[in-house]
Amino acid sequence: MESGPIETRENPGQEASVDFYHLWHVIMERRWLALTAFVSVVVLCVFYLLKATPIYRAIATIQINRESENVLNLKDAFAVEGQDTDYLQTQYKNLLSRALIAQVVTNSQLYLDPYFSNSVDVTSAAMKCFDVVPYRMTRLIEIRAEHPNPVMAAKMANALGETFTSNNIQQRISKSDLAVKNLMAEADEYKLAKETNQQALLAFTVANLTNNAVSLDETRNINVQALKEAQTKYDEARTAASAARQTASHAEAYVLAGNNLLEIPEIANDGNIQLMRRDLASKTADLANLLQRHGEKMPDVIGLRSETNQLGHEIERQAAMVFRSVKIKADTQTALETEALQSLDKLKQEAAKLDELKTKYNRLEQNLKQSDFFYQMLLQKIKETELTAKVVSQNVFVRDPAIVPRYRVKPRRVWIMALGLIGGVFTGIGLALFVNYLDDSIKSQDDVETYLKLPFLGYVPNIKTNSIVERDLQAHLHPQSNAAEGFRTIRATVSLASKTQKQQMIAVTSTIPSEGKSLVATNFAVVLAQTGMKTLIVDADLRRPFVHKAFQLQSPIGLSAYLMEKVNNVEEITHTSEVPNLDVVCCGAIPASPAELLDSKRMMQFLKDARERYDRIIIDTPPISAVSDPLIMGALADGILFVTKFNKIRREHARKSVMRIQNAGIRILGVVLNDIDFEGRDSYYYSYYYYQNRYYATHYQSTPGAPGSGAPPDFRS
Repeated sequence: MESGPIETRENPGQEASVDFYHLWHVIMERRWLALTAFVSVVVLCVFYLLKATPIYRAIATIQINRESENVLNLKDAFAVEGQDTDYLQTQYKNLLSRALIAQVVTNSQLYLDPYFSNSVDVTSAAMKCFDVVPYRMTRLIEIRAEHPNPVMAAKMANALGETFTSNNIQQRISKSDLAVKNLMAEADEYKLAKETNQQALLAFTVANLTNNAVSLDETRNINVQALKEAQTKYDEARTAASAARQTASHAEAYVLAGNNLLEIPEIANDGNIQLMRRDLASKTADLANLLQRHGEKMPDVIGLRSETNQLGHEIERQAAMVFRSVKIKADTQTALETEALQSLDKLKQEAAKLDELKTKYNRLEQNLKQSDFFYQMLLQKIKETELTAKVVSQNVFVRDPAIVPRYRVKPRRVWIMALGLIGGVFTGIGLALFVNYLDDSIKSQDDVETYLKLPFLGYVPNIKTNSIVERDLQAHLHPQSNAAEGFRTIRATVSLASKTQKQQMIAVTSTIPSEGKSLVATNFAVVLAQTGMKTLIVDADLRRPFVHKAFQLQSPIGLSAYLMEKVNNVEEITHTSEVPNLDVVCCGAIPASPAELLDSKRMMQFLKDARERYDRIIIDTPPISAVSDPLIMGALADGILFVTKFNKIRREHARKSVMRIQNAGIRILGVVLNDIDFEGRDSYYYSYYYYQNRYYATHYQSTPGAPGSGAPPDFRS
């Protein structure tokens, strides 16, 4: 069996190229559709270029520097400055803002321009004509204006740049004026705060200080010194009182213990008592001397004893007085301690009061200084603002005004034509591939084997003739043609595929009419007869018979007459054809009930007789989708040869027809793909098959029996 180009996909090494050629074949198969799409796209591009209004573009360049603030609101003194990129992006948007474009439209009277006069919204129409393009890594910006009139385009670009610059300076002046007003309002607030703080400080001073009083600081210093002295006195008084109380306590405890007062250290150490005790000791000694010399009765002794006793009593009285003075001293020192403590507490209270007054005074004084500081700073800022407002620094400049453009920018003819050509090519290719994708008809061996799941028997090329005889007897009249070689291929395929099975009787059918089943049946019978086998072709299409036209037989006596028992002998309806070894049984008169006749015992008898007489029997039957006749004949035959026309029958339709035959238990030998135009519309898709057949067909031109050779062809070779 000879194969087409699709079979080369079995070679892994050629898969990529085969896919490319497959796509190329698909495109060439639908080349007129692709060419029409290509021409349509190109024509549309040309039409657009002819009708499109020429557009000119004028470019003005402006520079936007960093914005330097001359005035800062005091409340925003510590605000963080925004990113520089944000500022530039904002300016880009402002350049194309509707408000600015509307101002340009008004100032330049664009509403009177014919290009915009028909627009419902002139501003929106004008906005579409402007664009801004920043220069990378710079502060320069292109203002682009497009208009059919080059002069108007330059005017629009310059108008937008000038309007933007003017608005920028006006905004900065307005900003300075607003800043002055805000600063003056804040200055009035701080002035009022200053006056209020002054009155509060004055009222506090009058309320808490006398006319001849020193300052709070000096007063506080005096109070601190007095407090230190009072603290010292208190400490001394407390120490003395503590010592006096301790002495008095010891003395009392000593007396309560029954001891002599003179044994108390504080009394014993008294100066008077010590003098008196020395004097007593002296007189006691004198008394003792006198007693040793004179005795008790001596007046000197008596007088000295009296003095001694009197002195002893005096010492006791003095000791009692000292003892009382110790207690009195303790009470006195305790009183002095209490007095010193009271004096110290009083000074502390006065110091605390002075501290409180000082704190209030300092707070009022600080408020006054702060309000005065801000007030003076605002006055200075107002003066600076008034000066800088007169000379506002401009940060937007027109660097290059737009000039009248000389060349149009739209439409871009070369670019559009290039895109049109490329787009046309891709549109044509895409449309061809898309239509091919939507086309689910049977067109190749792959379709037969993939969707119908049947053996592929071969291709039958398109026979370019209007003669029924020449077409249906192509294998006999033109044995060297591609069509004849195609039928031989089918014959070989059927013989090889079923050589182990009996294939004496073969029915031929198709899905719908006009697929070439009769053409395949007659030519297949011819190539079988050319092998020397005695062959019979039977026209079993009792509804629309066609075989008699191919063999130019017009006998009313045919198969229908035999089935209706009008003829009893098969020889009476059998005709010998001009093809050696090939006999023909025509339909004859069209009967009223074809299906009943074909399913009758008479038909079975006919086929039995035919099997006994012929080696091969080919039965032409109606299409399977039209009537049930092919099922009847297929059940009686050894198999069915299924014919489908190239690019005509949808896969699903053909598949259902095949399923109908198979569900009836009928064996399908394979599928023949008919009517392929190898030299015309389908030549690119089946070029390999076409050239292969053509190469082998040249064999017959030099073979004995070929046309012009004078010898009959030898079809057994």
